[in-house]
Amino acid sequence: MQNDKLRNVAIIAHVDHGKTTLVDEMLKQGGIYRENQATVDRVMDSGDLERERGITILAKNTAVHYKDAKINVVDTPGHADFGGEVERILKMVNGVILLVDAAEGPMPQTRFVLSRALELGHRVIVVVNKIDRPDQRIHEVVDEVLELLLDLDATDEQLDSPMLFCSGRQGTASFSPDVPGTDLTPLFDTIMDYIPAPEADTEAPFQMLVSSIDYNEFVGRIAVGRIERGTIKQNDEIVVCNYHTPDAAPKKAKATAIYEFDGLAKVPTTEATAGNIIAMSGIGDITIGDTICVPSAVEPIEFVKISAPTMEMTFSVNDSPFAGREGKFVTSRQIRERLQRETMKDVSLRVTEVENSTDSFNVAGRGEMSLSILMETMRREGYEFQVSPPRVLFREIDGVKCEPIERLVVDVPADCVGSVIEAIGRRKGDMLDMTPVGDRMKVQFLVPSRGLFGYRNEFLTATKGEGIMASVFEEYAPMKGDIARRSTGSLVAFETGEAVTYGLYNAQERGALFIGAGTPVYAGMIVGECPKQEDISVNVCKKKQLTNMRASGSDEALRLVPPRQMSLEQDLEFLADDELLEVTPENLRLRKRILDHGLRMREASKKKG
Repeated sequence: MQNDKLRNVAIIAHVDHGKTTLVDEMLKQGGIYRENQATVDRVMDSGDLERERGITILAKNTAVHYKDAKINVVDTPGHADFGGEVERILKMVNGVILLVDAAEGPMPQTRFVLSRALELGHRVIVVVNKIDRPDQRIHEVVDEVLELLLDLDATDEQLDSPMLFCSGRQGTASFSPDVPGTDLTPLFDTIMDYIPAPEADTEAPFQMLVSSIDYNEFVGRIAVGRIERGTIKQNDEIVVCNYHTPDAAPKKAKATAIYEFDGLAKVPTTEATAGNIIAMSGIGDITIGDTICVPSAVEPIEFVKISAPTMEMTFSVNDSPFAGREGKFVTSRQIRERLQRETMKDVSLRVTEVENSTDSFNVAGRGEMSLSILMETMRREGYEFQVSPPRVLFREIDGVKCEPIERLVVDVPADCVGSVIEAIGRRKGDMLDMTPVGDRMKVQFLVPSRGLFGYRNEFLTATKGEGIMASVFEEYAPMKGDIARRSTGSLVAFETGEAVTYGLYNAQERGALFIGAGTPVYAGMIVGECPKQEDISVNVCKKKQLTNMRASGSDEALRLVPPRQMSLEQDLEFLADDELLEVTPENLRLRKRILDHGLRMREASKKKG
């Protein structure tokens, strides 16, 4: 039997193609708000970091009402680093809305999420969004979407997917690109007509797969998922089992609280039936992929294992001379607990202890983006720690050492293509194809993940800030040989103290500075970038010696070049293998792994020898 008054649908797309904005409009037109209620843009991006960066990090559940039916909508992340989220969410829904930008067309993440949806046999509604852009090329984009569907071996039914033309910002949808819409009714109608209602066998024993985890300080972990069959009532006895660990004994628990989604709120309910997406609290160490059943019928549901991380960094206790001055949480115990808590929410994250060390942890994730978001969140919470440069995780396949390869798509002005192709070639990338799009070029490459470390800044410089680059994990392939990590050196502070104008003035002749006058520095801290491929020690604390011939006021004529301000991601890209990034709530400091100048020189000469 089917629950005809219910639809479960996910919105999937590449980053920045307008998913969250479209959900905003669906909520407004689905009658969630009162007539005169004040609303915010991108209401689903509830985290501070999500609002600042304009990206979705965690998948969010919401529900809108249309006529007498309820549509559960899941807004998913578009960044490849959060792909683990998207894979799980698709298990919860019966169909997807594929959003494609009317100017950019399908991008790498569009390909990734669509292939996952097609594998699960989901029905697809194609929505060409942002049709009000002045540079839209709707008809070419429609062809590109059909080519992508063919490329991914879509079934005949999936190839005949309905296509709508939307402007998420204006809240309109239409069936033809030439006829402007007035509201989102065509989209709601298509969802109701085309997406199947969930199967709902309410008489069978209760069973639910946990597809997502919410976390709350008061009740702990909250399991989110779709009820596969049966009915659950508040305070029912339940057991938790997992398909991938059949030998483990099922854990007993109680459904202390059950919530349904309505608009932006979780509404407590005493009973929920098959087909509904619900949240349930009261199960302590539940994780994604677990199955919740009744004790009389313990049957775990098969679950796609989360694809393994491809990149790793070492988080360790801050041991610089300035350690403990700015953070609230600085001990290894506090850092360990915080990282373990993160693995409860983010399943694609792995945390392991470093051998022979009590205060370092290897944290493996999907990409630089996901790890930098974790660092930024931790420093805002008051944590102080240091991290190593990112490194890729190699695998041995059939006796051959293999590394992760990314599919990279760049969209650049036509006159910049040469320099980008040359740079990717140096980083062992292979070009797949090149297509002109107006006066720009869209180029696809397969490039080793380690070849992309530190490339974003160089790419933006080469394309005069106009280039767009996006990559997604493709496969593991045999090692491609050595790749030069960085062609510049570091300017390293020689002594501890406070940077002064006179010292900085002499140091800026050697390279670009990262700090200004008055900044506290310590010996071994990196204060700038040297254009040569070597490290140079500079004394930025050096004061001008006063004599009876020189007055102190003659310093005023010294002109300092403004220091280069670097973001967390830029700092991570800058790091060389013998360097660390000190992360505190107030500062980001680059430093050498070995702070003492003499020891560092000895270590360097050993390596050369």
